[in-house]
Amino acid sequence: MTKDNRSTFSRRSFLAASTAGVSMLAMPSVLRAQDRSIKVGVYGGYFKDSFDKHIFPKFTEETGIAVESVAEPTGEAWLVQLEQAARAGAAPADLSMMSQVAMLKGQSTELWAPIDMSKITNAGDVLPQFLNKYPDGRVAGVGAVAWYINLVSNTEAYPEAPESWALMWDPANEGKLGLLALVSNSFLLEVTAKTFFGGTGILDTEEGILKVMDKLAELKPNVQLWYRDEAQFEQALKSGEIPMGQYYHDVTGLAAADGFPVRSTFPKEGGILDSGCWALSRASDKVDEAHVFIDFMTRPEMQSLMSLKVGTAPTLKRDVLALTDEEFASVSSSIDPIVPRYDLYTSKADWLNQKWTELIVG
Repeated sequence: MTKDNRSTFSRRSFLAASTAGVSMLAMPSVLRAQDRSIKVGVYGGYFKDSFDKHIFPKFTEETGIAVESVAEPTGEAWLVQLEQAARAGAAPADLSMMSQVAMLKGQSTELWAPIDMSKITNAGDVLPQFLNKYPDGRVAGVGAVAWYINLVSNTEAYPEAPESWALMWDPANEGKLGLLALVSNSFLLEVTAKTFFGGTGILDTEEGILKVMDKLAELKPNVQLWYRDEAQFEQALKSGEIPMGQYYHDVTGLAAADGFPVRSTFPKEGGILDSGCWALSRASDKVDEAHVFIDFMTRPEMQSLMSLKVGTAPTLKRDVLALTDEEFASVSSSIDPIVPRYDLYTSKADWLNQKWTELIVG
């Protein structure tokens, strides 16, 4: 696949920019009027462009339901807009691609209309971590896209691929790490818990979280950069200035394909698997169309197409996908992943941020 300078784009820009250089589906200049339609919110910029070119036309062609794509901002700004609109009985988008934390926050106001999984043909193939549920078991959201944050390294500094996240704690790596700066986007609590405490169950209590933070604090001498600017770390990784850390699997793969001495490794404890869901606003009157859309998007052939064209990890079981091993490995892994404890970042957000500053990055 032809590459360009998109590796310096933002995370969302990258996911869609990864379609550059791949032959694109023809996008009709004028779509005929449809009797049925739906508004679908997706991350703006290149990501939205990719869905407009590769995904939505196929859906409309097959179902006759026209798609009006809406560019949504990342973060929680879109959640706020959806909440305010729903209180007024309006829906700026019927379906939206929402982060897992936003999904949980939206549950508190019953923002999401439940999804009837009996209407989703491949419901049984959706991996459990991609079903966002209300406490009573109703399905609030169904996995839309996923991506990995992995252990990355400069191959000139580390000729052998690291096998475990535990290598980050090795005293030999003093001053060599670049790590994401926020407790809520680095998921280093989960990494530490699975690597040294047998899993993320220890994070169920504040006492357990503090134990994990104490262990995490042990690697502080090894951290050269706590980064918010992804491009800053990426350039330092490529040059070898900061030869190890955590970064996005697909972005690192692009850099490696461009000839840079970098690799992304799925450690034996698993990569960090982050994701977003399709969620239906309670104010929408397009419930039937929304179910048709989610049914379409959870087909194995569509999940495979998104992996190839958009660069996202599939949300379905591996054995139902039409992907070669090489294609699958470019976006995902069969190793049991580290799934973020999104509940912590809603129920304990203030306390976590305070302790993170005091004990880790302060």
